[in-house]
Amino acid sequence: MRILVVEDDAICGDILENFLIELGYDVARATNGRDAFNLLRDDDYRIVVSDWEMPQMSGIDLCRRVRARPFSAYVYFILLTSRGGAENLITGLNAGADDFLTKPFQPDELRIRLRAAERIVTLENRDLLIFSLAKLAESRDPETGAHLERIREYCRILGDQLSRHGKYCGQIDADYVRTLYQTSPLHDIGKVGVPDYVLLKPGRLTPEEYEIMKQHAELGSQTLDAALRAQPKAEYLRLARDIAWSHHEHYNGKGYPRGLAGEEIPLCGRIVALADVYDALTTKRVYKPAYSHETAREIIIEGRGEQFDPEVVDAFLLREDDFTHVRESFDDAQANISRIMTLQTTAANTVSAAWF
Repeated sequence: MRILVVEDDAICGDILENFLIELGYDVARATNGRDAFNLLRDDDYRIVVSDWEMPQMSGIDLCRRVRARPFSAYVYFILLTSRGGAENLITGLNAGADDFLTKPFQPDELRIRLRAAERIVTLENRDLLIFSLAKLAESRDPETGAHLERIREYCRILGDQLSRHGKYCGQIDADYVRTLYQTSPLHDIGKVGVPDYVLLKPGRLTPEEYEIMKQHAELGSQTLDAALRAQPKAEYLRLARDIAWSHHEHYNGKGYPRGLAGEEIPLCGRIVALADVYDALTTKRVYKPAYSHETAREIIIEGRGEQFDPEVVDAFLLREDDFTHVRESFDDAQANISRIMTLQTTAANTVSAAWF
């Protein structure tokens, strides 16, 4: 992560720069607010550590200018100051500062504050990355749309139930459920690498085409693993990667791409596997009608211990009313959209006919 140090005192600036480099940051320097703003405008710095009092433009004025300009990504701003008192604190907060550090700074305190800054910046990166990648998959597969919305709701329900009861009670917490909800829409990101003649085929696939389609699991894993290597501390990417490759594995070892069985399969993949199959069963596809909840329920029960983790199936059965509520909510929303489009078309045709 890149940090911009803004400090007119050469000695203090050197101390800051050397300490930040030891922590593994990529550091740039500026000696006044004007030069710092130009650097922020022309390059990508997500964290600024700035002195308050400087020539040409103070740290407070720099902070105001940063907040006044709509940067594409959030800039976390830490003010260095020897000033104390509530009045100066209020002034800094009103200018848009995120944090304060008193001179002379304590290295441990600065390190902790920078970790907090990283968490906030990484959170924004996470949401943007997940949204962008999910939309990329959506653009390639005409069946993803509401499928992505339903999948994450089903995963949230299953994760919540597993966190409360059963063998996974101590393994799953609220943060895991939130991350599962956010990353599960990426399960089919690998479909961006599947040829159109396979992905968009209006009917059942041949055995050869099915083998090509199956490659999307490893393709998705490779895509997300590359992102993880660039951001190794981003645990959400690790979960997303594991979901991508493992959501077609079967509990009995007869799934793909790696043929793993039981708890060799990541828990996140076992959860998404059931959510994905339920949604596929209960929605219309070019090769099948939408099955009822009752039919899907029986198929999932038959797959308990075979295709699906028994604990995940049990969680589904305890919360099946929530599943039907999610499915019906999206069905109602789609019906409303269809009605609106029909009314708009009818109105447009009526207006057009009036001219002839």
